[in-house]
Amino acid sequence: MAANFKYTAKPNPVVGALILERDQIICEGFHERYGGPHAEVNCLEQLEKLRNKQRENLTLLCTLEPCNHFGKTPPCTDEIIKSGVKNVVIGSVDPNPKVSGSGIKKMQENGIKVTQGVLDEEARKINEYFFFKHADNRPFITIKIASSKDGKSHDAKGSTTWITSEDSRNDVQLLRAEHDVILTGGNTVRNDNPRMNARVNFPVNQPKKILLSSQETWDMNFHFFKNADFEITNETDLSKIMRSSFLKESNSIMVEAGPKLVNAFLKNRLCDRLVIYKSQVEIGNDGVNWFENDNALDKYGFKIKSNYTIGPDIKMVLENG
Repeated sequence: MAANFKYTAKPNPVVGALILERDQIICEGFHERYGGPHAEVNCLEQLEKLRNKQRENLTLLCTLEPCNHFGKTPPCTDEIIKSGVKNVVIGSVDPNPKVSGSGIKKMQENGIKVTQGVLDEEARKINEYFFFKHADNRPFITIKIASSKDGKSHDAKGSTTWITSEDSRNDVQLLRAEHDVILTGGNTVRNDNPRMNARVNFPVNQPKKILLSSQETWDMNFHFFKNADFEITNETDLSKIMRSSFLKESNSIMVEAGPKLVNAFLKNRLCDRLVIYKSQVEIGNDGVNWFENDNALDKYGFKIKSNYTIGPDIKMVLENG
């Protein structure tokens, strides 16, 4: 159930909480929106409506270690301690240094029995980007490309016709919705005038946007700049960009750009997942290659994780290692 809110809670992690009386669920709560109450608080609010419950016999289960610091909301540990619940089961320790271990310690110091590591792998999987960010000190980077059957990005003459099908383009919207930031380059904005937002039929915190360009002034009427939190930077050091203050709260970046910028990310080993939508259309010798040679992906250590059809196209997902 907590996963139902992953698009509105991001960039915060997906978190759910349950309260058990013996083996029966009596309360549940979820982190539903960024900046809103955490799952544990929502769950405990339900408990307050129930009377005559022996709190010391109840067990609170939560996806991640409850927070123990003031952020956009007060510490969840304080609310748990006040509730009188004496048993807490945690899926995974929170990797955020502001929390990691301190929430567990504070609850234990206040007489609460804490069990940790239950369904740890599942908690990490559903919050893949969040755990990666705190382990690697940069956002998880997904590169998405649309390729012709013969490995081309576009016609060198400047044609802007679609390469992939509508089915693939709809799938890209879901991919955008998962990420916190969309990053592109100046040529893409000038030549394609893309919106690069997540056009989906459910509520979503729209990704922020980064434009890498040395152009000093831009026409704000380009679709890219409309209704978005964006930053334009002429920084050429991609590693520095990954550590920028604009990305401080972001766990994931989706790169949608042309071959030059895509290959720069690959050469700097700044790609954790590569998603290729390959059409059945051939552009021919006049097309611009995505990669410099046929074994480029092997050279960078990518392995195929999935490979399936979307309409007439093929969607291939590759990861490092």
